[in-house]
This record gives sequence, C-alpha cells and structure tokens, in this order.
Amino acid sequence: MTSSRRVQDRSKNKRIHYLEIVKEKWKILSKVLFLMELLKKEKEMVIPLRSLDRYRKQLNLPKPHKITDFIRKCPKLFELYKDQRGTLWCGMTKEAEDLLEEEERLIEEQSTKAVEYVTRILMMSVDQRIQLDKIAHFTRDFGLPIEFRTKWVNQYPQHFRVEKSKDGVEFLELVNWNPAWAITELEKRTLGLNDGIGREPGILSLPFPLKFPPNYKKVYRHGGKIEHFQKRSYLSPYADARELKAGSLEFDKRAVAVMHELLSFTIEKRLVTDHLTHFRRELVMPQKLMRLLLKHFGIFYVSERGKRFSVFLTEAYEGSELIEKCPLVLWKEKVLSLIGYRGKKKEVPTFSDLSDMEERDIIEEKDIIEGETEMDDTCADFEEEEIMGGLDAVSPTNDDELEISHFCNSYKGTS
Repeated sequence: MTSSRRVQDRSKNKRIHYLEIVKEKWKILSKVLFLMELLKKEKEMVIPLRSLDRYRKQLNLPKPHKITDFIRKCPKLFELYKDQRGTLWCGMTKEAEDLLEEEERLIEEQSTKAVEYVTRILMMSVDQRIQLDKIAHFTRDFGLPIEFRTKWVNQYPQHFRVEKSKDGVEFLELVNWNPAWAITELEKRTLGLNDGIGREPGILSLPFPLKFPPNYKKVYRHGGKIEHFQKRSYLSPYADARELKAGSLEFDKRAVAVMHELLSFTIEKRLVTDHLTHFRRELVMPQKLMRLLLKHFGIFYVSERGKRFSVFLTEAYEGSELIEKCPLVLWKEKVLSLIGYRGKKKEVPTFSDLSDMEERDIIEEKDIIEGETEMDDTCADFEEEEIMGGLDAVSPTNDDELEISHFCNSYKGTS
C-alpha cells in the first residue's frame, strides 16, 4: 500500500514502466481510431482537411502542429487528395475500410458479452439505473458499437430500457435482475463458479490477486497493511450498499471490489480515471477515488501519461502484454501495426471528381517528392504533455519515422 495522495507525488521508482509502455501505445492508437470513426460517418468517407481543424482537441494536435503531417505518418490507413480547386481532402485506404468492416463484425460477435456487462453494471448501481451519457463514455472500453445510444440500447428490452426524467435526462434502467450474473469475476476464477444461481449476493472474504514490480519492497513501506486488508471481509458489489458508512474499512474494501469488477469487464483491463468519477454516487464509491486507487497499489496501477490518467488491473498483464486478449484487442493490435512510416512524402494526387479516388491504387511510387516534417508534429506527444523524467528518449530523432517499437524500446531502456 502507498501513502501517496497524488499521482504526481510518486517518485520515478514507483512507476511501472512496462505498463507505461501500454499507455503510450494505446494513446497513439486512440487518435488514429478517432479519425477512422470520423471518416466513417462521412457520406463518401472523405472529409475536407480544413474541416479537421475543429477536431484538433480530440486529435490532440494543437496549433502549430500540422494535421497533414499526422495523416502522412499513417499512409497504410489514410490518404490525401486534391480536387481541381486545390482543396485538400482526407480519406481512408481500402485496407482501413476493410478494418472498420472487420471491427463491426467483431463487435456484433461480442454483443452477448457486452449486454451482460452493461446489465451487471446496472445491477451494481444503487438505484439499478445510470445516466445514459455516463455509460456512453465507455463504448470502446466495453466493446460497444458507435450507435450505442441511438440504436443498441433499444435492442435488448428484456435486460434494460431507456427512461427519461422530468428534466429530459435519459437513464438506462434495469428491467430484470438476473441472479446468474450476480457473481463477481473474482468469485468465478477463485471458486470455479460459472454463475450466481442459488447464491445470494452478500459478504465475501476472497483476497484480491496482487502483482508488484520487482523493486516494490524498496520503494513502498507497507508493513502488514496488505495482509490485514486481504483478510478483511467485504460486501459483494451486487449487494445493497446503502447502509455502508462512507470512509469505513468495509466501505473502502467494497469500493475496491467494485473497481476490480468494472476493470474486469473492459476489453483492455484499464479505464480512464475521470470517467470513473461519474459513477461515485451510483456505485457507492468514495469521493476521493484517486486516493483509493493509489492506496491499493498491487491491485491497481495509475498511469499519469497524458492529460488524462488511466488505471490498470495489474493482474491482467504480464509485462506490457495482456494475458488474455479478446478479438477486439487483437483487432486494435492489427491497426497499431499499420501505424508508422519510413520513407519520403508522396505527392498529393489531384482528382477531377471525388469518384476518381477509386483509381488511387494505380498511382506509382515514382510520384514522390523530398520533404521532411518534425516528429513532434505527428506525435505532438499526441497530447501535448510533459515527458516523464527519465523517459525523454521516447521521442524519436528521425523526422521521417513513427514506429511503435521505438516507443517501447525507449521505455524498456529506462526501466
């Protein structure tokens, strides 16, 4: 356990560098996926480059960084075109379009599990309903489709329904309590149970799996706190927690169990922490949630890379790799492998009509021009953040390269 109350208070020795590698990789990928989803919504899946200016915040490319440089660093996924008036357009390659179709298929195949997880979140909530906007923050984390709010939530009326409050706020409300799902992932793994049928949610005494970095004894003074915490009984996340006193030992341990359950639902076993704060009231969690996560180092790890912190379920990782990867994670890794470019910038082709873009594959490699762009424009650290002390080597020096492996190797060199 750590006594640090803020992430920034931690020394460099208390950072788990192989989990920072994970955060860095997915941070880069999130910008690419945002642009792919944006283009997917366009009628012909192309957009004028000037229109992307309004999405600089989402892409984390503040001025003077050039969006064109960001796009050029992913030539296997994005292409630039000029019309006869000189207007620059951005579109996707055939490979990127095929990847989006594959993602749709995978999300559909995983829909049964996604329905279960959304239902179980409602079952954990104190009123068995949660504001729809709050759940929408987790669409990618739980493998939900983009049309989650407009279409998906209405496809499973046997599990939940959308209700509007008097002031027009939409809530997702539980329709039927499913006793088979009122069992934690920890119970399933530890006790070998498949469902919660015949078991009333109540007091649990299961210890949480712990995973520490090799040097944790040198940097954390935990005494016997971990052992005492692990032996303490706690209320199941699916049991009524209204009577628990905020700040009590029982309250805090149940909050750890709720966080453990939520992270177990996610496809990458990690979440952005500011989204979690939205659920404090519904899931009966402490106001100072970050302090709770930092205190229980070994169960959770909080990464401060980027403007938004992320929390990891440490047991789910072996080094920087997820131990169990669902098909959607493997799909993301496939997209990640296509990010990066070594070489020269291609000349932007001019088309007389947007439909002429179908002929883009016949453009020959000889139509290239010399040119250099700064790596920082593409990366922009991808979030205009400070590089952590001791990790300055993360930024590549070759202006024409953006290789994921470079980031990983740089991190490993600092651990």
